[in-house]
Amino acid sequence: MTKSIHTDYFFDEAAYNTHDGGYVPLEEPKTPQQPLRIPPLLKPDKETATDTYYTVEAQAGETQLLPGKKTKTWGYNGSLLGQTVVFKRGKTMHIDLKNSLPELTTFHWHGLNVPGPYTDGGCHAPVYPGKTRHIDFKVDQPAATLWLHAHPCPSTAEQVWHGLAGLALVTDDVEAKLPFPRNYGVDDIPLVLQDRRFHEDNQWDYEADYDPDGVQGPTPMINGTINPYFDVTTQRVRLRILDGANRREWRLHFSDDLPFTQVASDGGVMPEPVEFTHLMLTCAERAEVIVDFGKVTPGHTVTLYSDDVPLVRFRVHDFEADDVTLPDHLVDIPNPDVTPNTPVRKVVMSGMDEQVMIDGKKFEMQRIDARQKVGNVELWDITNTNDMDGGMVHPFHMHGTQFLVLSRNGHEPYANEHGLKDTVGVNPGETVRIKVWFEHTGVYMYHCHIIEHEDGGMMAQIEAYDPDHPQTYKLMDMDTLMNAVAEERGIDVKDLKLPGMSSYEKMGMKM
Repeated sequence: MTKSIHTDYFFDEAAYNTHDGGYVPLEEPKTPQQPLRIPPLLKPDKETATDTYYTVEAQAGETQLLPGKKTKTWGYNGSLLGQTVVFKRGKTMHIDLKNSLPELTTFHWHGLNVPGPYTDGGCHAPVYPGKTRHIDFKVDQPAATLWLHAHPCPSTAEQVWHGLAGLALVTDDVEAKLPFPRNYGVDDIPLVLQDRRFHEDNQWDYEADYDPDGVQGPTPMINGTINPYFDVTTQRVRLRILDGANRREWRLHFSDDLPFTQVASDGGVMPEPVEFTHLMLTCAERAEVIVDFGKVTPGHTVTLYSDDVPLVRFRVHDFEADDVTLPDHLVDIPNPDVTPNTPVRKVVMSGMDEQVMIDGKKFEMQRIDARQKVGNVELWDITNTNDMDGGMVHPFHMHGTQFLVLSRNGHEPYANEHGLKDTVGVNPGETVRIKVWFEHTGVYMYHCHIIEHEDGGMMAQIEAYDPDHPQTYKLMDMDTLMNAVAEERGIDVKDLKLPGMSSYEKMGMKM
């Protein structure tokens, strides 16, 4: 039976970021092509059959991105982005989170199902300069491509823009038996998609580029590489693609519409593979795709584009023939029944610019907006009411869980949304129904993942609770945060200006 190949981007074209008033078009870099940087695997400090020990260090540095002066950047265990952390399912992780930056940060494990709020690493788990926070957790979720990024509200966007975004890979025995490429750096390749604007002396200037609807830059940066190429030496290549941008959507396709197969999304391997020629990712979404270069003559180049701008050039070399085919069914995923007599939870994302809110409110650090019992399975309806100037797609993200997308306005979700997800793009005027359950207790955030929107207040908090083991949490407050950052910057707190706070100030609100 011939499988269908999806040739459109699914999302509402009228809501693409290309229609934003502040849209910054991508431009093809004019600098020489250079090899795609592959983030190295982070070496454990110690490892046993049951436990793994890591040190993850946030640090400042300089990175040669363009000819001339190096760019001042931040990264994890390096000057930019991060070394890739590997979590084996069933093992217990012991991680020292070391902050060598000049200001406080947090370490958020995006997509990892761990207790909140401190292990999860949102705004309530600050690590101050020169300090180390230790976390322990057992890995208990399917193989997936996750990521680590800073999350110190309301400076999340600025710190991610500085470079604090690295990959975390969960591995398990189920995925290991599937016929996927998995030789990391050879045929199993991460692609962290970001964009930047370079100012004088090749430096980034977040405040100069600030836009409350999301900071963008004209230069695509892939794995911290400008104008990259990759040497293809195998017939099949697995790409682990992350939209790691603050704002930008990526509409991906290869030259000559070379088809590719998506095998995994945010939370891991999908039940069935889905074939595409065009794929759109919203902020924080991940897609693992397998590209078959078998019909490409060695010596030719296949280019990955976003819209009409080249991102990565794949230079095809000689390779051994690979006749492996993917099975029609890949994995079974959990799909628990909804807990009886639980009402559908309604969440409304609204606004643009400084007016962004969830359920008519801006985020407050010490306010719990919702509660859900651990183990309960509930339906959430996520609505995007935004219709200003045609509106925009809001990517909805939840900490502490992977959910299932059930429907879009009562219709089937997109073809690649049948797996576990932690982020879903919601079109203007649309309601996306998801099935949600928590396996750990804690306070977790849910928010739009246009990062300037979450900093600007499009965020709320839920407590996943166990009635038999009630807990209390020390939640960060805005005064403590502002005083700490002001002290770190050597200024009076009244002179401290964090870009995300402008959304509160212009609405006459406080965080």
